[in-house]
Amino acid sequence: MNRIYLNTLICIAALLPLLAQAAVNIEHWVTPSGARVYFVASHALPIVDVKIDFSAGAAFDPEGKSGVAGLTSGLLDAGAKLGETTLDEEQIAEKLADIAAQLSASADLDRASISLRTLAAKTEREASLALMRAVLSEPSFPAAMLEREKLRNIAAIKESETRPDSIVAKRFMAEIYPHHPYGFFATVDSVGRISRDDIVTFWRTHFSAHHAVVSIIGDISRAEAEDIAAHLTDALPDVAAQASIQLPAITLPVHETIRLPHPATQSHILIGMPSLKRTDADYFPLLVGNYVLGGGGFVSRLMKEVREKRGYAYGVYSYFDPHKLEGPFEIGLQTKRAQADEALKVVEATLAGFLKDGPTAAELKAAQQNLIDGLALKLDSNAKILSHLSLIGFYELPLTYLDDYPRRVAAVTAQQVREAFARHVQNEHMVTVIVAAD
Repeated sequence: MNRIYLNTLICIAALLPLLAQAAVNIEHWVTPSGARVYFVASHALPIVDVKIDFSAGAAFDPEGKSGVAGLTSGLLDAGAKLGETTLDEEQIAEKLADIAAQLSASADLDRASISLRTLAAKTEREASLALMRAVLSEPSFPAAMLEREKLRNIAAIKESETRPDSIVAKRFMAEIYPHHPYGFFATVDSVGRISRDDIVTFWRTHFSAHHAVVSIIGDISRAEAEDIAAHLTDALPDVAAQASIQLPAITLPVHETIRLPHPATQSHILIGMPSLKRTDADYFPLLVGNYVLGGGGFVSRLMKEVREKRGYAYGVYSYFDPHKLEGPFEIGLQTKRAQADEALKVVEATLAGFLKDGPTAAELKAAQQNLIDGLALKLDSNAKILSHLSLIGFYELPLTYLDDYPRRVAAVTAQQVREAFARHVQNEHMVTVIVAAD
């Protein structure tokens, strides 16, 4: 019955524009253990969402053992000690089901995350949080489960090595981040070398309170949120604040075009370079400008030039993916291999024209209006607000970020777009990778 109740609430939540038309009041503090906390009270539904982020993404994998971060996150709920009892994976899943809670974990380049959705009622909430605390602070990382997940990872890697979309994505990142962790990927060999000791060491090193950002939204008070954050982080591995591991600086690549053979009938093309930190002052000019260039779907220049005028591709896009360090600027498309070179010329000409002239007044106004109007859809559920809290907390953005967003977007000028693109998209550092090239 609890699960049915929670699922019903989730459906209702999807229909409610929670906080979308009002300011999001973010409260912030630091726990006694050193974790940073970001909290929004939301009493529309009796649900609480919690997410904890650590600087423990794939970029922090030990040298030669890419895949450790992903395996560590994936094995957190494979076994844990709860009180005097050690629970296995099935028992954890059963307990979560009994109290209608949802627990998940993931890892990207910068961070590892674990998220919990629970009913706000005290009994269910406390039971759910006890499980979350257990998998974070006393995971057992069973050796048998590690071997199972390694085999699954290896099978997935082998399968991905046959797909042109995966081949182009991995080679592109390897080329724009040569010799940098952002460009490393798990391989059959690297995953095969990972031991349980590697997993435990990674967890002890990176999953500490000093490295943690706790995001909470739901039907609780500030005092209750403080108790939750403290309870979840006070038993994490004890690693001093100064022990944070810093990533090496990024060296920009040299302009290059790489062609890789593949029997696919469609050529997969990626173009780009390392470009944008999440805290960069140029974020908003690049956001608005990219909407015009290739981020606005059918109204973008790339789509008009490549698809509508010439029919070279069903879709073409561009985007900035900011990280702690310079995340990629990327243009991507698929096209018939016989016309790949012509399509590439159109993309390059369109980009060159945009870098030279920037957006027109009409394009700029339309992009700004669409981005501002779209903000409400990004804040229409607790889950979406939690994602923004996590972003604000992990990258240490201003607490007023969401309130400031419309004003910052509206203030962007065409000159700012041109100047920002000139700083972050430079032809001498652009790399092109084509898979299924003639």
